[in-house]
Order: sequence, then C-alpha cells, then structure tokens
Amino acid sequence: METIEQVLESKNIRVTAMRMLIYKFLVEKEVAVTLSDIENAFEKADRTTLYRTIKTFEEKDIVHQIDDGTGITKYALCEKGCNCEIETDLHLHFHCNNCNETICLTDHKIPQIKVPDGFVSENVNLVVKGICDKCSG
Repeated sequence: METIEQVLESKNIRVTAMRMLIYKFLVEKEVAVTLSDIENAFEKADRTTLYRTIKTFEEKDIVHQIDDGTGITKYALCEKGCNCEIETDLHLHFHCNNCNETICLTDHKIPQIKVPDGFVSENVNLVVKGICDKCSG
C-alpha cells in the first residue's frame, strides 16, 4: 500500500505536514466533506492553507468536487488511477436525506452521455437521493 508521501509525490505535490494531515483526514472520513468540515477538524490551521490544499488536491486529481444539491460543495478522495475524466472516471454519488452525508458509489459508473453535435461536456454530476444503509437499517 502506498504511503501518503508516495501518493502526493506521484501527483507532483510537495509533501508538507498539513497536506499529509488533510489527506489522512479524507481517507478516514469515508464520506464527502465540506471545507467547513476540514476547517473544524483543523481549527488551529490557517483557513487559506486549508483551501489551497483542497484546491491543489483537486487540480492534481486527488479529490473531486461533488455538488449534491445542498448548495455546499463537498470533496471526496478520487480512487486510485482516477483522472476525473468524463469518459472513464465518473461515478454515482448518494446523498442521504436523513443524515445529510454524501458518499461516492465508485462501483457504479455513470454511462457516457452523448450530447448533440456542437455541444461540449465539461462536467457530469449524478446524485441519487434517499436514505443510506446506516439510516435505513
């Protein structure tokens, strides 16, 4: 299994203590998180540093943004080998209306959607809303 340092270095990201901590936090969460979640977990850290770290992770395909319809952007780790490409890497997200958590359903890929000639797809987002397994059990 790759270490956090190896993951960051493989994406040409300079390894810092804060970047390692944020990556570890994302791995442990297992659900999509908001910038506020990250800020609350690292209260003593500079907000700008946290924001820049998430943006760097997004630009380097370590995390992806999720718009789950709540009006608050969430972030989740990309799976290994993901390049966030519309043709190959998009998957379903599930938003629980009860606990308000959003999770990636990486085994459920979004089929490629053909748009009419002259149209260019830049992003595809598919969110299923309902009650998650934790809340329905």
